[in-house]
Amino acid sequence: MDVSAPVNAPWLVVGLGNPGPEYAMNRHNVGFMVVDLLAERIGGKFKRAGKAQAQVLEGRIGPVGPANRRVVLAKPMSYMNLSGGPVNALRDFYKVPLGQVVAVHDELDIDYGTLRLKLGGGDNGHNGLKSMTKAMGAEYHRVRFGIGRPPGRMQVADFVLKDFGSAERKELGYFVDRAADAVERLLAEGLERAQSAYNS
Repeated sequence: MDVSAPVNAPWLVVGLGNPGPEYAMNRHNVGFMVVDLLAERIGGKFKRAGKAQAQVLEGRIGPVGPANRRVVLAKPMSYMNLSGGPVNALRDFYKVPLGQVVAVHDELDIDYGTLRLKLGGGDNGHNGLKSMTKAMGAEYHRVRFGIGRPPGRMQVADFVLKDFGSAERKELGYFVDRAADAVERLLAEGLERAQSAYNS
């Protein structure tokens, strides 16, 4: 635990993705989709964050009572492979300890729609995580949203920058909703309980 952080420091929940309408439905943008849904649940709108190259929304998540959490939802506007700079700037501004940062991102090595929550670890070739870890260290939480591997000989870069397929889109809303639930559970009840509920 970061003893220099204020006891009432908010959680910083970062959706990873690329800005712009042409990327909106890409597999690589599922992190944006999840934090957009969390923003809907809070009932607020994202705004440009001062000097940080990001959009943010401040609010509260979780049930009324001790499990209710202050949260800053964030979408870096720097493109995926430069996510670390904006996230670290937000962390400094809001005085968020590294253990209260959550990255929501797509994960190739997990079947489509499957979730895995963890603390720390490698980046598994994910450029957004690579940039975040370089900027501030690896000991932040991850909500990993499975997108599966590319079919045939399709290149990974092409696969993640394509929109979800028509069959995938039929279930996408349900899976995004479930990922948002997992973030809420993580903040309210901690990693172990969230893992036991969502790591299938």
